[in-house]
Amino acid sequence: AETDAILESKVTAIAYEDITDANGGFPLLKPMSILAGKGGFLAALHHMQSVFGGNGTLLANICGMETPVVTIIGAGNSGLGAAELAAGFGNTVRILDANLAAMEAAKAKLPSNVTCMYSNRENLVKCLKDSDLIINCILWPKHRKDHLINREDLKLMKKSAMIVDVACDDEGAVETCRSTTHDDPVYYEEGILHYCVDNIPSAFARTASIMLCNATLPFLLKIA
Repeated sequence: AETDAILESKVTAIAYEDITDANGGFPLLKPMSILAGKGGFLAALHHMQSVFGGNGTLLANICGMETPVVTIIGAGNSGLGAAELAAGFGNTVRILDANLAAMEAAKAKLPSNVTCMYSNRENLVKCLKDSDLIINCILWPKHRKDHLINREDLKLMKKSAMIVDVACDDEGAVETCRSTTHDDPVYYEEGILHYCVDNIPSAFARTASIMLCNATLPFLLKIA
């Protein structure tokens, strides 16, 4: 309906996802990706509290306790956003990716409590078994019928561990993920808490608006 309204108005419209930089990146999508990754970790901090139905784990380095393990799938903008906060809280952070250049860039930006691991089945299974929190930050092609994390894989995870799907593709990289809303954000599947809110940045509307304006204004000035 929104697209039809734009077409009927006869305005010249440029889609955010059609603007790329010199490196092939998407500068106007980047701000929301970063915010979604950070918001995904903050959502885990909230919903892992026992008063909100979680297992009561504080995702931070607490003296006298084993440090939580946070696995982030994808070393893109969302993954880096999530990793920055997870590492800042002192967690043992693992990033899985198949792109060596992206992992090297992530390693250069992040502290020493972050490990970059090549994304293969062996490493994924290890992370599934060890992790208190898994954050998926990769988009899954709509035509694919397979999954990175299958329903059966959830049985490998710690009891009441959590999955945050920032990408939020229904039955995408994570088979058991389905889109949720801020009003009803979490559910359990196979004993694992899932958070799959469609638009995480909307929870931080003021920050999101300012970030988008900062990224968009230089392009608007060029167009003007």
